[in-house]
Amino acid sequence: MARHRGDKEDGPDRHMGLLKLVQILSFLVVFVAGIIMGLATSSHINQMFTSQARLFFTSNIAATKISGNNCTIVRPCKRVDCFSMETFLHPKNLTHRMKDEELFWRASLVPIKEEYPFDRVPKVAFMFLTRGPLPMLPLWERFFRGHENYFSIYLHTPRNYVLNVSMDSPFYRRQIPSKNVEWGTVKLVDAEKRLLANALLDFSNERFVLLSESCIPIYNFPTVYKYLIGSEHSFVESYDEPTRYGRGRYNRNMFPDIQLYQWRKGSQWFEIQRALAVYVLADTKYYSIFKKYCKPACYPDEHYIPTYLNMFHGPLNSNRTVTWVDWSVGGPHPATYWGINVTESFIQSIRNNETQCSYNSEMTSVCYLFARKFHPSALEPLLNLTSTVMEF
Repeated sequence: MARHRGDKEDGPDRHMGLLKLVQILSFLVVFVAGIIMGLATSSHINQMFTSQARLFFTSNIAATKISGNNCTIVRPCKRVDCFSMETFLHPKNLTHRMKDEELFWRASLVPIKEEYPFDRVPKVAFMFLTRGPLPMLPLWERFFRGHENYFSIYLHTPRNYVLNVSMDSPFYRRQIPSKNVEWGTVKLVDAEKRLLANALLDFSNERFVLLSESCIPIYNFPTVYKYLIGSEHSFVESYDEPTRYGRGRYNRNMFPDIQLYQWRKGSQWFEIQRALAVYVLADTKYYSIFKKYCKPACYPDEHYIPTYLNMFHGPLNSNRTVTWVDWSVGGPHPATYWGINVTESFIQSIRNNETQCSYNSEMTSVCYLFARKFHPSALEPLLNLTSTVMEF
């Protein structure tokens, strides 16, 4: 009897234990199922948002929308690799939004490694500082024709001026971001440095020549290129002028940073090699002194670069210019030559003016490669002489 009673008491306990075990297992199954369903739902939501985001950004990157009054124009955008070597070494688009300080800093960066990671063909950068139109444009276009791999062109014009040339012209889209300048002020130096900075951004440019809209070449391109690329020196006129037009323009407030015996004068129209271009661009101290103290009748464009190079880089400079000009008329401006003045003998007289100069430590009669000042009326007779006298 005792054993039978015990079996009856154990039965309900055993059933309760089994019931609790089933409840626990059921709870675990539901919990695990909930986790699995939650993960699946989360993944679906993430995929939905990711796909929507991709669709949004792709559609916005793939097209630029320009809204007008009655329509919306959709234009595809090209993807540009801003960090590619080609973009860094040879910028094609001269348009940028850098301030002068940013531009000068960017252009003064110099690689320590001497070897170039590409086949570098040195170029001559032709930098035109103009007041607007280029009356000698057809002459220069003929000069450059067929030599596209050996030169670069940079134009500094009045701020809102637009040069209208055909797409096949070497001057097409070669205007740099410019500012208005004033003759006889430091703004001319600013424009020169702006041209140098933009030209230095292209690592192929090795020589830098400054020209005006009234300048012409008096030799063909191969002669000019070989002369400049092969030179061991730069061509910046720098001399001591012991008159009121030279030493008389020195301001004693420049002392002791710039002393009178270091003061130099020279033509604004220079030609310099890449290393010197970087030095000129990177200078802040001496430029600031000129900006503060060299004011009319002191003209910074005639004194700043000649003085700076004389102080620090004299051995790299030939102390002469390669741009011929006639100062025999006197006054603040050189003689201007009109169409009636342009003859074969006149061009030959500029080439062979009985002047001897030093070139790579040897004497030569080829001292000038360019000439100024030429009136627009001189264009037609000059074009008539290109195939015979100037050979281009």
